[in-house]
This record gives sequence, structure tokens and C-alpha cells, in this order.
Amino acid sequence: MDDRDQLGLRAAAAPPHRLDPLLSPASIALVGASPRAESAGLAMVEMCRIDGYAGRVHPVNPRYQRIADLACHASLAELPGRVDHVVIGLASAQLEAALEEAITHGARAATIFATAQLDVDTEPRLARRLAHRAREAGIALCGPSSMGFYCRLAGLRVAGFPSPPGLRAGGIVFIAQSGSAFSALAHNDRRLGFVACISSGMELTTSAADYLDWAVAQPQTRVVGLFLEEVREPARFVAALQAAAARGIPVVVLKVGRTARSAAMAVSHTGAMAGSDLAFVAMCRRHGVALVEDLDELAATLLLFDHRHRLAPGGLASIHDSGGEREMIVDIAERLGVPYAEIGAATREAIAPHLDPGLVAENPLDAWGTARDYVDRFAAGFGALVADPGVALGIFFSDVRENYWYSTGVAEATRRVARSAAKPVVIATNYSKSFNHQMARDLGAEGIPVLEGSRATLLAVRHAMAWRDHRPSVVPPLSAPAAAVRRWRARLETGAPIDEHDGLAMLAEFGLPVVTTRRAGSLAAAAEAATVVGYPVALKTAAGHAHKSDVGGVHLGLASAEAVAAAYEDLARRLGPEVVVAAMAPRGTEIGLGAVVDPGLGPLVVVSAGGVMIELLADRAAALAPFDAATAAALLAELRIHRLLRGLRGRPAADLDALARIVAGFSAMIAALSDVIAEIDVNPLIAGPHGAVAVDALVIPRQRSTP
Repeated sequence: MDDRDQLGLRAAAAPPHRLDPLLSPASIALVGASPRAESAGLAMVEMCRIDGYAGRVHPVNPRYQRIADLACHASLAELPGRVDHVVIGLASAQLEAALEEAITHGARAATIFATAQLDVDTEPRLARRLAHRAREAGIALCGPSSMGFYCRLAGLRVAGFPSPPGLRAGGIVFIAQSGSAFSALAHNDRRLGFVACISSGMELTTSAADYLDWAVAQPQTRVVGLFLEEVREPARFVAALQAAAARGIPVVVLKVGRTARSAAMAVSHTGAMAGSDLAFVAMCRRHGVALVEDLDELAATLLLFDHRHRLAPGGLASIHDSGGEREMIVDIAERLGVPYAEIGAATREAIAPHLDPGLVAENPLDAWGTARDYVDRFAAGFGALVADPGVALGIFFSDVRENYWYSTGVAEATRRVARSAAKPVVIATNYSKSFNHQMARDLGAEGIPVLEGSRATLLAVRHAMAWRDHRPSVVPPLSAPAAAVRRWRARLETGAPIDEHDGLAMLAEFGLPVVTTRRAGSLAAAAEAATVVGYPVALKTAAGHAHKSDVGGVHLGLASAEAVAAAYEDLARRLGPEVVVAAMAPRGTEIGLGAVVDPGLGPLVVVSAGGVMIELLADRAAALAPFDAATAAALLAELRIHRLLRGLRGRPAADLDALARIVAGFSAMIAALSDVIAEIDVNPLIAGPHGAVAVDALVIPRQRSTP
């Protein structure tokens, strides 16, 4: 039984969705249909029914009476009845009139293949005019600049070009903002089984968020894959991710253009670092999204998630027919952090009788010795591995190929194991160019995916384990009094600069430990402040420089009044008389802690290596605020300097639990003030055995927009 059946997540049919008239219409009109060979108009007609679409199909073209075996109509007005969906296979110059005709006809959806770009246009441009009319009429629009879509669920292809038959039904919905990525998976890889494959184009009225929402509403969907260039509606996209999580459907994303945004205008270190894709990655982290790097990794991950069973608890088990390739897989798995299961003694005893002399009953298992009864021996050994309670899934790594007796035996052994397994059982090749297209298709139809390539396979396993183990962050309660929130909100709303002294004061009111500071505007005041704070002290310029060390604005470890006087005279001469006197923090590991507010996704907290290493190491991790201490601990564990925090070469370990609580509390503060803060840096936050303390703070209020 499918795991989703067991969880009660399937239904006999999906409830109505607003994209049904677009993606699974009861009737369709093809404007611009043609009988001409090799034309887009003929492709529209032929592709529409290649997968068995049973709805009404109406070619529309005033030049013809019949196309193929279908009556052709001169216009939408002459159709025998209203259609749900109008496909507009016309040039850009004809789009406006055609869409208007579809609206008058009463269609609820339309697809546009053309680019909606004109040699000579007026403002607003054609694309904006089309979007306005479609929204005004309530039409769901796919495109423009779309390659259409294939809804295997409805047996419908909407396409302006011929494409190969044989699209296999399965549990994958693939949504691509790139036509080439759409084509790569839909036309080349018959291992993949689809509910639908969608080229979203310009997304004038219907965005990736809408398609994702439709996908997770379909009972047949096991996994959704997206190729994204941008997320146009972040809030609605997040809502669709939440719906996917609620229904137990993993989402796999390949995001491109992840480093395109410039951070040149950011004031803080955090703002500069977050100018890449940290907010997007943080969104994926929060919702358990599998973020992949290329199409091979995407395909492998979709195939594994489309398995009828989800991963069981535990680690990987694999069987191999090559000792050398087994070692290669172990090396890659260790580098990628994919854990192997520790199998029990009973499992080793069950495997041992089926091995040739010299082979060891272990995981991963090298099972090839001779061809003697190899199918039976493989099935027995692999079956025992998969049955072990510590095993999450089983993979047979073998370079299977078409019409080869040995590969046929590997497939048969795997079938026997898969029949009785309640966890994923798959075949994976070590070389991605193994010739096994028909074999892989047939095995996939039987529920045994064939994953291509060692690295892509193990990355897919890592994603599946991460999804299995993902737990939503528990949002902590805000520890600061409501009065503190009101006071600092009012202060930040003015947009006035906040200096280091007040920035640290703000942190303290929200429960974050900070060093003691005093302001001073003269040598006498600085000397008095040093006495109150207690030697040794730090002396810093208060002249408003965002990065004081860049201008020589910091003197540390001043242990006497004479040292304070010399430091003050230097700062006053070069940078002005206003200074901050601060207590020296205890020794420890320097952490950078900061936040920015992403306009689409909200407040983003970034932890990093601190001090002067913040830019040198580019060692950082981020999460959307607010989050709990467990999430904070996971962020810290991602940093390369985590080894320092745990203690290294005689250095004492930091109190990681206290540090995680501080980071989580910081995230709660940022969430409470996110509408009035633009950027904030706490650098450094010094972590040691007795907790952590903030030494410096840079707070940039959000600037009010001018009326």
C-alpha cells in the first residue's frame, strides 16, 4: 500500500480548484490551428490528443473547414458551445484581439505561446495590457512565452510544437519558468512519471505559487519540482509550501539567478551578505524544501520522492557488484554527509550464507563473486539488508544496461526485494550514461526507479533524509516587555540614527547580554566613564561610522587613565570628540549576528564568523525569524567555526545551549520590530564557556517613504 494511502492523504478526486479550467479543462479551443505539415497549428491539434484527452476539442481558423478529423470553426463565436480553455497559437500582434474574443466567448482560461513583444509598441506594453484584461475578466492565463503544459492527469497536452509520445503517468508535478528545463525533463527522461508538466512562461496572471497550490491539491501528486528564476508572489508561494507540508508532499526546487542581486547599497555586514540568496535558502529551510543545484540532481530527487514508499527511519543500505565502485560510493557518501545504517548481527547472519568465499556480510555489501545463482544470492542478501530495522532505503548500485543477461538478473533480484519491502528499493548506476532507457522506464512503471549517476543518487538520498527529518521550528514567545517593544518601535519609526550605545541598550531590553557602555564627549568624561565601567576598557568613536575599525576608530584593552587619555586624544583629533567607553568582553569565539528584512519573505537572521573574519571567511547561515533554540543550534552547527565553539586545541568550549537561546531571542526581537528595522549587525558577539555577550551593535532603521 502507498504510504500516502496509509496516512489518509489521498482522496477519490481532488476538490475543485480555480486552475482546473486551465490545466484539466472539459473542453478546449485551438485558435490558429492548421493542417499544414510541420506547422505549430498542426502540432497544437495533434499534441492535444496524443495522451488520450477525452474532452471536446475545437480547432479555430477561418481558412479551413476541417483539420485532421475535427470540424474547424471560423471563430470562437461559431463554436457549438462555450469552452473552458482557449489556446492562442497566434503571433504577438494578434494576441490582444484574440484574448478579447476569448473573454467575450466566456472562456475561463487561456494559454499564449508567443512572446508578447512587439517591434513597435505603446505604453503600457502589450504584456501589461494582456495581464490587465485577463485579471479583469478573471481568466487564468498560462504564458505568454510559454511552451504550454502536459497534464497527464487529464490526458491533455497544450503545445505549439511536436513532442515525443510516451509521457508516463506518475506522481510528479514539474513547474518550470524555463522552457528548456521543461523540455529537458518532459522530452528526454522517460524514467519520470508525471501528474503534470508545466511551462509557466511570463506568469502574467498565474504564477508558480498558483501552479504549486494546484499541484498539492491533486490526490495523485507525490512530489512537486520547480525550476525557478524568481518567486513573484512570495507570500502566496509560502502559503502553497505550507499546504504541501500539511499534505505530506515534498517540494524540490532548482533556483537560478541566486547571486544576481547586488548588495552594494547595504550598510551592514549582514546586509551585504544577504544580498545573495540567503533569504530564499532560509525560506527553503523553514518549509523543508529540497534545494538542488542542477537538472541531474533535480531528476534524481524527484524520482526518489516519487517512490510509493517514504523513507523509513535510519540510514542507507546498498549492495554492489564491484568492490572498487563500492569504495567510490562510500567516499562520496561520507563527503556528502549521507549516513550508512549500522546493520544488526541477525542481518549479517542472514546475508553470510549467500556470499561467495572472501566476501563479508556488511553494509555497504560487495556481493559479486561468481555468476553462480547470482539472482537468488543477490535477492537474498539485498532483501536481508533492506529488512534491517536500521535501514531507511535500499539501493542496488549497478551499471545496468539494455538486453544484457546480467542486468536482467539485477533487475529481477531487485524486483523480488521490492515486492515485500515497505521502504524504498531502487537501482542506481555509477555512470550516468548507462544505456538503459527502456529498462529504466519499465522498472519505473513497476515502482522501482533507476537513478543515474553516483553523486546525483546520493544527493537525492540526502534530500529525502532531510525531508523525512524536518521538523517545523517552534516559535518562541517574545521575552521583552510590551513597553520595550512600544518604546523601541517609536524610536525606530523616527528614522533617526541609532548609535552603538543605544543599539546595545535596545538589545539588553530584549534580554540579550551586552557589555556595559558609557558615552563621553570630553577627555574628562571619558576618564570618568572608564572608572565607572572598570578597567580594562575599549574606547570607540561615536562619530557614526558604520564600521569603526575601517577608520581606526577602536582602541582596545586600555588598562589605565593614561592609556585612555592617549586613545581619546587620537580619536578626538581624527574623528571627533564623541566616544563610547565600553567594558572589555571576556575572551571567546567571535560570532557575527545580524538581520535584514527581505521585502518579500520578511525578517532574516544571519549568523556568521565574527570580527574581522566575517568577510574573509564568508562563513554564514541564515533562517527566517522568529525561530526556536533548536533551529538556532542547527544554524550554528553549519558554520565552519563551529569547531572553535566546541573547543579546539585547548580552547574551552562555548556554552552552545546559551548561545542558541541568545540567537533565538534575537530572532524574536527582529520579528517584533521587522517593520521598522532595515538592517542590524551585532559584531562581534563573543561566545565563551559562560555564555555570550554583544560587544558592538549597528542598527539601521527603515526609512519612511516620502509622500
